[in-house]
Amino acid sequence: MSVEILSRIQFAFTIAFHYIYPPLSIGLGVVLVGMEGMYLKTCNPLYERLTRFWIRIFALIFGIGVATGIVMEFEFGTNWATYSRYVGDIFGSALAAEGIFAFALESGFLGILLFGWNRVSPAVHFFSTIMVALGSMFSAVWIVVANSWQQTPAGFHIVGSGMTARAEVTDFWAMVFNPSSVDRLSHTIIGALLAGSFLVLSVSAWYLLKGRFVESSKAAFKIALAVATVAGLGQLFTGHHSANGVAVNQPAKLAAFEGHYAAFAPADMYLLGWVDNKTRKVSGLAIPGGLSFLLHEDFKAPVTGLNSFRPEDRPPVNFVFQTYHLMVAIGMALIGLTLLASFLLWRGRLWQTRWLGVALEKEQKFPLRVYTVSNTPCVDSEKQSAEV
Repeated sequence: MSVEILSRIQFAFTIAFHYIYPPLSIGLGVVLVGMEGMYLKTCNPLYERLTRFWIRIFALIFGIGVATGIVMEFEFGTNWATYSRYVGDIFGSALAAEGIFAFALESGFLGILLFGWNRVSPAVHFFSTIMVALGSMFSAVWIVVANSWQQTPAGFHIVGSGMTARAEVTDFWAMVFNPSSVDRLSHTIIGALLAGSFLVLSVSAWYLLKGRFVESSKAAFKIALAVATVAGLGQLFTGHHSANGVAVNQPAKLAAFEGHYAAFAPADMYLLGWVDNKTRKVSGLAIPGGLSFLLHEDFKAPVTGLNSFRPEDRPPVNFVFQTYHLMVAIGMALIGLTLLASFLLWRGRLWQTRWLGVALEKEQKFPLRVYTVSNTPCVDSEKQSAEV
């Protein structure tokens, strides 16, 4: 294999592992705000214990994200040195902005979040939680801006020629608000909210099924479910808007999403299928003209197909087709789960359903704590709990 392929493989493994953690920290940060907000509102130490527990998980995720991110930053120089020199003024400015505006905010208040429980007032600690959550989001802003600029570059010009040529920023805000940055950012942030909230949902569900920490797990489940339900529905709108942007800025990519080859013709929307690159045909279950309708609200509206592009300018169609449809299927499954759970919670049947029935069978075997709710300022949780 060539050096280029090996560099791509190494970078792919690094960034794939790294990207597990930043979305989790963004979503979990918002859930932490909800948990600590409930603690300040009710003074119920149950929410304090939940917040303390998940802060530890957040710190672990944050630490791994930072460590893997540093490796990725070095690989920009070791694996893509020529490219980094060529676009360093632009790409580097976004990464520097992340460090100045986002990482400093997040890491600065993280110290208060972790060690300030008995050193600052509850209001100051809650403010720190909000700042950490915002800092993680600001971090996503600048990373998405850097990535989006590579897809839809704007606000720059080329200086020099040949091996000495390099890109320089001419309009910083045009670079930031390039044609795809807002769509990508909204889709990414909401996806991160789904990732973080489903982490809490899955851990809480596991404890419920094991019959452990039942009351705490129910409380955490409800908070995470609220975040996941709103984020899941929001993802439908941001995903649709993002696809419209891809149709304008990267039509070859959109055509690969649905295996659409015809140069300029109505495009079907496949629910599932398989692309034969040799025959340029897709076999599967499709909605005729579905993609045309989503893009133009007309089942017969033409959509640019892959035959409009040279073979070397086309993405690996079947791989893109399958991964895109897998993403959509997972997203719809998450929406369905959250809506079903929200409906059952509203009807008062969430904890009696079959998939959580095991937790109820075991619940009586474990001692629970009963907590009193007070309108007075929150005090030591040990003074507000009684063993039964």
